[in-house]
Amino acid sequence: MKSKPGKQDETGKLREGPAEFFFKDGTLESAGSFAKGEKHGPWKYFLKNGKLKAAGAYELGQLHGEWKWYRENGKLMQAGAFEKGVQTGLWRRYHPTGALYDEGLYDRGKKTGEWKIFNDKGGVIKTTQHRKA
Repeated sequence: MKSKPGKQDETGKLREGPAEFFFKDGTLESAGSFAKGEKHGPWKYFLKNGKLKAAGAYELGQLHGEWKWYRENGKLMQAGAFEKGVQTGLWRRYHPTGALYDEGLYDRGKKTGEWKIFNDKGGVIKTTQHRKA
C-alpha cells in the first residue's frame, strides 16, 4: 500500500489488514497491520538507510507490550513495555556505545522505585528513588 498513514485508506474506508508506508524515495518507512482503522499487532519502523528504527506492537491504536528503539548504527537505544499506551515495567536506555545508561521501573506511566544511571563502563554513577504515583 503506497498511501499516507492514517485511519482511513485513500477511498475513505477504515484501514484493515497488512499495510506498508514508504519514504518519498521509495524506501520502506513502516510496516504492520490495522484493525478497525487502528494500528494493531506487530509494527516495525525503519530509518531512511533501511535499518530498523523501532519495533513493537499496538493494541487498537495504543502502544502495547515490549518496544525497542535503535540508533542509526544499529545499537539498541532503549527498551521497555507499554500497557494500553502507558509505560510499565522495566525500562532500559543505552549509551551510543551500547552500554547500559539507565534502568528502572514504570508504574502507570510514572517512574517508581530505584533508578540507576551508569557510566559507559558499567559503573553506577547515580541512584535515585521514586515514589509510586
